[in-house]
Amino acid sequence: MDLATRRHMVGTTVGKKVVMAVTGVMLILFLFLHMLGNLKVFAGGLSFDHYAHWLRTIGAPVLPETVYLWIQRVVLLAAVLGHIWSATALALRARAARPVKYAHRNRVQGSYAARTMRWGGVIIVLFVVYHILDLTTGHLNPVGDGSTPYANVVADFAPERWYVTAFYVLAVLALGFHLRHGIFSAMRSLGQRTPAGERRARFVALGAAVVLCAGFLTVPLAVTTGLIT
Repeated sequence: MDLATRRHMVGTTVGKKVVMAVTGVMLILFLFLHMLGNLKVFAGGLSFDHYAHWLRTIGAPVLPETVYLWIQRVVLLAAVLGHIWSATALALRARAARPVKYAHRNRVQGSYAARTMRWGGVIIVLFVVYHILDLTTGHLNPVGDGSTPYANVVADFAPERWYVTAFYVLAVLALGFHLRHGIFSAMRSLGQRTPAGERRARFVALGAAVVLCAGFLTVPLAVTTGLIT
């Protein structure tokens, strides 16, 4: 398949849906792995710091320290940009196909998650930027020492910094709604359109969203409430 054919396929509605689905799967897999890594904070500071150091040495001695992390970041950035591009392109194409707005749109039609996908995506993007500046680069973290990730986490979600925890909770809940709707829509696109298939798709989507939300919220809430010090 030559380059022109590939570009044409990506430019079609089906191609854009494939891009959105593939990038979505990549991001969901990363989220689950990231969540599991975060939960190591309950094993104690030494274990969590060791885990964070291990991430920097993946691929050694073939790869220099932190190279794997930078490769991962570049791939994730490409996945995020591809996901946003495909979602935006599909939304614009759908709007162009329906130039006349509905005289009345039933507010009950469509789930809450479907109606808030756009704002949820904005909240998630803003949170990712803040999260990188906070716990990756350390610029917005009270400790900001790359050699002490456990101390960074504890300082970040300390009780007096409740507003950080509140923003984190808001972003994670937005992510949960986004995932629930996205996974459900993807499974329906893959053929889950029978009543039984739709129920299965709703169950899987809701289950994945709840697990991720619970996993990500456990750490900041445990620190804020004093369970982790």
